[in-house]
Amino acid sequence: MIQFTDMTGLASSTIAMTAVAVTLPGISRIPKPYRIGLACTVAIAALVPFGGLPLAAYVRGVTGDLSIVSLILLVSAILNRLSDWQPFDTQTRFALLFLVVLTALGLYPLILGIGYFDPYRLGYGNPWFVSVLLVMVLAACFWQLLAIALVIALAVFAWSIGWHESTNLWDYLLDPLLSIYAISALMKRGIQIQWKR
Repeated sequence: MIQFTDMTGLASSTIAMTAVAVTLPGISRIPKPYRIGLACTVAIAALVPFGGLPLAAYVRGVTGDLSIVSLILLVSAILNRLSDWQPFDTQTRFALLFLVVLTALGLYPLILGIGYFDPYRLGYGNPWFVSVLLVMVLAACFWQLLAIALVIALAVFAWSIGWHESTNLWDYLLDPLLSIYAISALMKRGIQIQWKR
Protein backbone atom coordinates (compact mmCIF):
# COMPACT_ATOMS: atom_id res chain seq x y z
CA MET A 1 0.00 0.00 0.00
CA ILE A 2 1.31 3.44 -0.94
CA GLN A 3 2.30 5.63 1.99
CA PHE A 4 1.01 9.19 2.52
CA THR A 5 4.55 10.56 2.29
CA ASP A 6 5.02 8.76 -1.04
CA MET A 7 1.92 10.44 -2.42
CA THR A 8 3.03 13.87 -1.25
CA GLY A 9 6.54 13.24 -2.57
CA LEU A 10 5.22 12.27 -6.01
CA ALA A 11 2.91 15.31 -5.98
CA SER A 12 5.90 17.54 -5.15
CA SER A 13 7.96 16.15 -8.01
CA THR A 14 5.01 16.47 -10.39
CA ILE A 15 4.57 20.11 -9.40
CA ALA A 16 8.28 20.73 -9.96
CA MET A 17 8.23 19.11 -13.41
CA THR A 18 5.12 21.05 -14.40
CA ALA A 19 6.63 24.33 -13.20
CA VAL A 20 9.81 23.73 -15.19
CA ALA A 21 7.76 22.97 -18.32
CA VAL A 22 5.54 26.06 -18.14
CA THR A 23 8.38 28.46 -17.26
CA LEU A 24 10.67 27.47 -20.13
CA PRO A 25 11.71 30.40 -22.34
CA GLY A 26 9.13 31.14 -25.00
CA ILE A 27 6.26 29.28 -23.32
CA SER A 28 4.63 32.56 -22.27
CA ARG A 29 4.12 33.43 -25.96
CA ILE A 30 1.98 30.32 -26.47
CA PRO A 31 -1.78 30.95 -26.15
CA LYS A 32 -3.13 30.26 -22.67
CA PRO A 33 -5.24 27.17 -23.56
CA TYR A 34 -2.14 25.48 -24.99
CA ARG A 35 -0.13 26.36 -21.88
CA ILE A 36 -2.82 24.76 -19.73
CA GLY A 37 -2.76 21.71 -22.02
CA LEU A 38 1.02 21.52 -21.70
CA ALA A 39 0.82 21.69 -17.90
CA CYS A 40 -1.81 18.94 -17.76
CA THR A 41 0.16 16.75 -20.19
CA VAL A 42 3.37 17.08 -18.17
CA ALA A 43 1.53 16.39 -14.90
CA ILE A 44 -0.09 13.25 -16.31
CA ALA A 45 3.14 12.07 -17.94
CA ALA A 46 4.98 12.52 -14.63
CA LEU A 47 2.64 10.00 -12.99
CA VAL A 48 2.68 7.37 -15.76
CA PRO A 49 4.75 4.31 -14.74
CA PHE A 50 8.03 3.97 -16.59
CA GLY A 51 10.20 0.98 -15.75
CA GLY A 52 8.05 0.16 -12.73
CA LEU A 53 7.94 3.66 -11.24
CA PRO A 54 6.36 6.95 -12.29
CA LEU A 55 8.76 9.49 -13.82
CA ALA A 56 8.05 11.74 -10.83
CA ALA A 57 9.54 9.06 -8.56
CA TYR A 58 12.84 9.21 -10.45
CA VAL A 59 12.87 13.00 -10.13
CA ARG A 60 12.13 12.64 -6.42
CA GLY A 61 15.03 10.21 -6.13
CA VAL A 62 17.38 12.88 -7.49
CA THR A 63 15.99 15.98 -5.76
CA GLY A 64 14.54 14.49 -2.58
CA ASP A 65 11.42 16.02 -1.05
CA LEU A 66 11.22 19.72 -1.78
CA SER A 67 10.46 22.11 1.04
CA ILE A 68 6.99 23.58 1.41
CA VAL A 69 8.46 27.00 0.59
CA SER A 70 9.77 25.58 -2.71
CA LEU A 71 6.39 24.06 -3.50
CA ILE A 72 4.59 27.33 -2.83
CA LEU A 73 6.97 29.21 -5.13
CA LEU A 74 6.60 26.53 -7.82
CA VAL A 75 2.79 26.61 -7.60
CA SER A 76 2.86 30.41 -7.79
CA ALA A 77 5.03 30.19 -10.93
CA ILE A 78 2.56 27.76 -12.50
CA LEU A 79 -0.40 29.99 -11.63
CA ASN A 80 1.40 33.01 -13.02
CA ARG A 81 2.12 31.30 -16.35
CA LEU A 82 -1.32 29.72 -16.73
CA SER A 83 -3.55 32.53 -15.50
CA ASP A 84 -1.34 35.65 -15.47
CA TRP A 85 -2.09 35.92 -11.74
CA GLN A 86 0.91 36.84 -9.59
CA PRO A 87 0.38 35.43 -6.07
CA PHE A 88 3.43 37.33 -4.76
CA ASP A 89 4.09 40.98 -5.48
CA THR A 90 7.68 41.99 -6.19
CA GLN A 91 8.37 43.28 -2.66
CA THR A 92 7.04 40.13 -0.98
CA ARG A 93 8.88 37.80 -3.36
CA PHE A 94 12.12 39.71 -2.79
CA ALA A 95 11.62 39.61 0.99
CA LEU A 96 10.92 35.86 0.90
CA LEU A 97 13.98 35.12 -1.24
CA PHE A 98 16.14 37.35 0.96
CA LEU A 99 14.92 35.48 4.04
CA VAL A 100 15.73 32.16 2.34
CA VAL A 101 19.26 33.34 1.48
CA LEU A 102 19.91 34.61 5.02
CA THR A 103 18.66 31.35 6.50
CA ALA A 104 20.67 29.20 4.08
CA LEU A 105 23.88 31.16 4.68
CA GLY A 106 23.39 30.81 8.42
CA LEU A 107 22.23 27.20 8.44
CA TYR A 108 24.24 25.21 5.92
CA PRO A 109 27.77 26.17 7.04
CA LEU A 110 26.86 25.20 10.63
CA ILE A 111 25.31 21.92 9.48
CA LEU A 112 28.49 21.13 7.57
CA GLY A 113 30.54 21.43 10.75
CA ILE A 114 31.74 25.02 10.91
CA GLY A 115 31.46 25.72 14.63
CA TYR A 116 30.17 23.57 17.46
CA PHE A 117 26.47 24.41 17.23
CA ASP A 118 24.20 22.32 14.98
CA PRO A 119 20.96 24.23 14.35
CA TYR A 120 19.52 21.30 12.41
CA ARG A 121 18.80 19.58 15.75
CA LEU A 122 16.38 22.40 16.57
CA GLY A 123 14.11 21.19 13.78
CA TYR A 124 13.10 18.10 15.74
CA GLY A 125 10.38 19.94 17.62
CA ASN A 126 12.42 22.36 19.73
CA PRO A 127 9.84 24.71 21.32
CA TRP A 128 12.23 27.69 21.12
CA PHE A 129 12.64 27.20 17.39
CA VAL A 130 8.87 26.98 16.86
CA SER A 131 8.49 30.11 19.02
CA VAL A 132 10.99 31.99 16.83
CA LEU A 133 8.96 31.00 13.77
CA LEU A 134 5.82 32.31 15.49
CA VAL A 135 7.57 35.63 16.13
CA MET A 136 8.60 35.73 12.45
CA VAL A 137 4.99 35.14 11.39
CA LEU A 138 3.80 37.96 13.68
CA ALA A 139 6.55 40.27 12.40
CA ALA A 140 5.61 39.48 8.79
CA CYS A 141 1.97 40.29 9.59
CA PHE A 142 3.05 43.55 11.27
CA TRP A 143 5.02 44.59 8.16
CA GLN A 144 2.10 43.49 5.96
CA LEU A 145 4.05 40.67 4.37
CA LEU A 146 1.13 38.32 4.76
CA ALA A 147 2.36 35.94 2.08
CA ILE A 148 5.54 35.29 4.07
CA ALA A 149 3.51 34.68 7.21
CA LEU A 150 1.33 32.25 5.27
CA VAL A 151 4.35 30.42 3.80
CA ILE A 152 5.92 29.88 7.24
CA ALA A 153 2.58 28.86 8.75
CA LEU A 154 1.95 26.33 5.95
CA ALA A 155 5.44 24.86 6.39
CA VAL A 156 4.86 24.40 10.13
CA PHE A 157 1.41 22.93 9.46
CA ALA A 158 2.83 20.46 6.90
CA TRP A 159 5.50 19.45 9.42
CA SER A 160 2.87 18.91 12.12
CA ILE A 161 0.89 16.48 9.91
CA GLY A 162 3.98 14.66 8.61
CA TRP A 163 3.78 15.79 4.97
CA HIS A 164 7.32 14.51 4.25
CA GLU A 165 9.20 11.45 5.42
CA SER A 166 11.49 13.82 7.30
CA THR A 167 10.48 14.76 10.83
CA ASN A 168 12.76 17.81 10.86
CA LEU A 169 11.07 21.20 10.49
CA TRP A 170 14.07 22.62 8.61
CA ASP A 171 13.29 20.27 5.70
CA TYR A 172 9.87 21.89 5.38
CA LEU A 173 11.29 25.40 5.38
CA LEU A 174 14.41 25.06 3.26
CA ASP A 175 16.08 22.81 0.74
CA PRO A 176 19.34 23.12 -1.21
CA LEU A 177 17.64 23.72 -4.58
CA LEU A 178 15.56 26.55 -3.10
CA SER A 179 18.69 28.08 -1.58
CA ILE A 180 20.55 27.96 -4.90
CA TYR A 181 17.55 29.46 -6.70
CA ALA A 182 17.15 32.25 -4.14
CA ILE A 183 20.85 33.18 -4.25
CA SER A 184 20.81 33.17 -8.07
CA ALA A 185 17.62 35.24 -8.24
CA LEU A 186 18.96 37.88 -5.83
CA MET A 187 22.30 38.04 -7.66
CA LYS A 188 20.46 38.48 -10.97
CA ARG A 189 18.31 41.21 -9.42
CA GLY A 190 21.42 42.97 -8.08
CA ILE A 191 23.11 42.84 -11.48
CA GLN A 192 19.99 44.25 -13.15
CA ILE A 193 19.88 47.14 -10.66
CA GLN A 194 23.58 47.90 -11.21
CA TRP A 195 23.14 47.69 -15.00
CA LYS A 196 20.35 50.26 -14.95
CA ARG A 197 22.53 52.82 -13.12
